[in-house]
Amino acid sequence: MTTPADPLLPGSHTITIGGIPQRYHVAGTGPAVCLVHSGGPGLSWEYLRMPDLEQHLTLVYLEPIGTGESGRLPHPDDYRIDAYARFVHGVVEHLNAPATFLLGHSHGGFVAQRYVLTHPTALTGLILYATSPRTGEQFWAEALANLDRLPERHPGRAEVAGIRETFQRTLSATDDETGTEGLRAILPAYFADYWSHESELAPMRAGLRVWTDPMRAAGPPFDVRDELTTVTTPTLIVSGAHDFICAPHWGEMLHEAIPHSRYTLFKDSGHLAHIEEPAAFTSAIATFTQDVTLGELSR
Repeated sequence: MTTPADPLLPGSHTITIGGIPQRYHVAGTGPAVCLVHSGGPGLSWEYLRMPDLEQHLTLVYLEPIGTGESGRLPHPDDYRIDAYARFVHGVVEHLNAPATFLLGHSHGGFVAQRYVLTHPTALTGLILYATSPRTGEQFWAEALANLDRLPERHPGRAEVAGIRETFQRTLSATDDETGTEGLRAILPAYFADYWSHESELAPMRAGLRVWTDPMRAAGPPFDVRDELTTVTTPTLIVSGAHDFICAPHWGEMLHEAIPHSRYTLFKDSGHLAHIEEPAAFTSAIATFTQDVTLGELSR
């Protein structure tokens, strides 16, 4: 592993883990460090930028392997949850911070769960944001059913009619351009009401990128429900009430399984509460990390 002189210097850094470049970006000057793992898999990290939270924490945004300036693995099937967790651990060890939190969004939440189960004492706290303890047939059937209901929630919005089909095509995309175009097309489904903020969200939508090799990884469904009761790390679980893919009951399932956990539901958000309700989201994360640091939510 290569090491720059100051691993937490604001800006972009590249280290090498197991011969593979790992890119990360540091922003903020808070006393505690929080690694941020974006979703996808294969999605560019920039959509998860949280400027308000950077006023409270030093955020370390990872570019997951297979995306952006981070390295590529030899075969799509190599992009397994445990592989992502291994790279997270390489960054945690490299930073060597006295207080380290990990925030995983969506697929990044799967990675965060696997990480804390593999390294139960490595983190000060865990934040599971818009994620689930399992995938599989029921998970995907529910997500598709929620997409089928979009026209009822957004009457008069013609573009929602084909989102289910576009979503399924995007999941099976085999080239980056098709995956990127598909994600941009289905983005409104990830919000409680995209069109209320369409003009301000347009730049983010245009900047989204997808790398399809990580999306094509084969493997069994994710399911750690039976393991979560062993988690001793203080944990915050965050859900959006209108999240079509990681609906609130998956967050509630996480909360019920993980001891020492706290659950927050954002009633006016979908999958992206940090964009839809930024002040409330920032307050929830900042309060949790402060409480953990002060020992008010302990192991």
